[in-house]
Amino acid sequence: MSVQEKIEALRLELRQHNHNYYVLDNATISDYEFDVKLKELQDLEEQHPEFYDANSPTLRVGGQITKNFNTVVHEHRMYSLDNSYSQEDLMDWEKRIEKILGDSNVEFTCELKYDGASISLTYEEGQLVRAVTRGDGFQGDEVTTNIKTIKSVPLQLHGDFPAKFDIRGEIVLPFDGFHKMNEERIANGEDPYMNPRNTASGSLKLQDSALVAQRPLECLLYGVVGENTGITSQFQMLEKAREWGFKVPTVAKLCKSVAEVMAFVAHWDVHRHQLPYETDGVVVKVNLLRHQEELGYTAKSPRWAMAYKFKAEQVTTVLNEITYQVGRTGAITPVANLEPVLLAGTTVKRASLHNADQIEKLDIREGDTVFVEKGGEIIPKIVGVNRDLRPQDSEVTQYITECPECHTPLVRSAGDAKHFCPNEYGCPPQITGKIQHFISRKAMDIDGLGSETVELLFKEGLVTNYADLYALSVEQILPLERMAEKSAVNLVQGVAKSVEVPFERVLFALGIRFVGETVAKKLAKAYKNIDALMYASALELATVDEIGERIATSVVDFFQNETNLESINRLKSYGLQFELSADKLLNQTEKLKGQTFVVSGVFEMSRDDLKKMIEDNGGKVGSSISSKTAFLVAGDKMGPSKRTKAENLKVPIITEQEFLDSLT
Repeated sequence: MSVQEKIEALRLELRQHNHNYYVLDNATISDYEFDVKLKELQDLEEQHPEFYDANSPTLRVGGQITKNFNTVVHEHRMYSLDNSYSQEDLMDWEKRIEKILGDSNVEFTCELKYDGASISLTYEEGQLVRAVTRGDGFQGDEVTTNIKTIKSVPLQLHGDFPAKFDIRGEIVLPFDGFHKMNEERIANGEDPYMNPRNTASGSLKLQDSALVAQRPLECLLYGVVGENTGITSQFQMLEKAREWGFKVPTVAKLCKSVAEVMAFVAHWDVHRHQLPYETDGVVVKVNLLRHQEELGYTAKSPRWAMAYKFKAEQVTTVLNEITYQVGRTGAITPVANLEPVLLAGTTVKRASLHNADQIEKLDIREGDTVFVEKGGEIIPKIVGVNRDLRPQDSEVTQYITECPECHTPLVRSAGDAKHFCPNEYGCPPQITGKIQHFISRKAMDIDGLGSETVELLFKEGLVTNYADLYALSVEQILPLERMAEKSAVNLVQGVAKSVEVPFERVLFALGIRFVGETVAKKLAKAYKNIDALMYASALELATVDEIGERIATSVVDFFQNETNLESINRLKSYGLQFELSADKLLNQTEKLKGQTFVVSGVFEMSRDDLKKMIEDNGGKVGSSISSKTAFLVAGDKMGPSKRTKAENLKVPIITEQEFLDSLT
């Protein structure tokens, strides 16, 4: 056997032993025997560097230093999940799904929701090439070097895996390992870690991968994303991933109804405490991938998945003081400042009280002992008051009548839950809030400029609105606190580069009330440029798809304000994009204007491309068939009930080719 063959044989054998021990929990050799073979491989690799392999088992011990983690855009976005807290929520979700699919026999895959740090692993030709944190769902930090130290992450797959795919999962820290780490820290006189989830998440960003290798992290996988995977269902996906070498929990179950889903939930709500990992709920997914594709996504979440959250942990603590925050729209949010208390693994000091009605409803007062939960086990909220412990001198909370920042009298419109400060252009938090929204990632995404720097620029009188950013110079910024020359240059360059941001994102960045990311795209597409939008009446705006009276009125009000018009004119002079680009306008027509299409089944082209063609030609894509549906575009494997409904409503049914022919 040649040296190269010996090296390859040892790598193959050690990978299998790793898989047996860390994935299958079934060691076939002793730790000593494993270490002897690993040392033999290390010696051979040192003597023959020409046979280097980035995915060798010897590299799992870490040792590489990462000073800066590169930001990587996810090829496939990592969405968040909608949450449910009751059987009624799930039943309503099931009805929505059945209505869209036209099928009352939908199967679900139930999986436990492990509480860790989300990760996306990319494999090419069976080898791990990249590991990226979830980040904001659009982009995350590359942590490949650290992930390679986790023994349950396969560096080389086996079986019939696709040529390229991403697989998503959670990096978790088992309870046993977490407790051992804390015992060591306490013995060394160090503070213990707060909880397994935060410790796992923090581990991924350690600069020294050798330290990561010392932590008993595990990676539990739950979803494959990619083209031509050969997989047809979520349950099959879990089985296939397990065959390829991934650690996939075996508790997943295929359910034929919400009743079976709730039985799964009820079982694990009790037995989850016997698991070696933290869990906070059950993820329910529509099983068939073609159904998932048909259901699609909202702006934030897949329509085909729902997280059922276990009942939140509850604690009591004392409410010391109620203060008030001013948002960028002028909305006032009352905040409970609490006696610090440990809740679900983190120390809670503050909780939102939402609005005056909520304070009155719960009769919350300063000095009260309150019950605190974490909504979705993330956001702390007060759910009640222990009146038996209320101080005798307690006073009813009087909601403030003027802005805590600029002292302008507050207003509250009929039907609105919140109070507002109307001093939109003179109230400091509103001014800085608008600028912070303007520079945010989904808006102008200005590199080198963060929220704290905006506060500093405003405090020093360098900016009073977002148009001022484009007049900043390095010389003005340099004297500011904690601002080195490189930082100042990066800020100015980041602002200059943002003029390339497309019109729909500029429109979103302007901060028009009720105009979110999706609405901005619809308005940009409907009006093509800012001037046409400026002169549109509320009546005209309300005819745009999904633009109701409230949004239309808000848009008109925004463009009638002289301060806003002045800012827009300045932004125009700096070269920002205030019309759709030629690329966006290419191939767009009004051929299908006023027509709603429902797309169902499997097609030659991708469903997303088909929907885009409908929208590019002025049409609207509907989720379910109604009397307003102009055409049902039917593909292979379309549900029979959908066809029946279309026939009953006399909705024309056309093929993919007939649709394409209609555009020529």
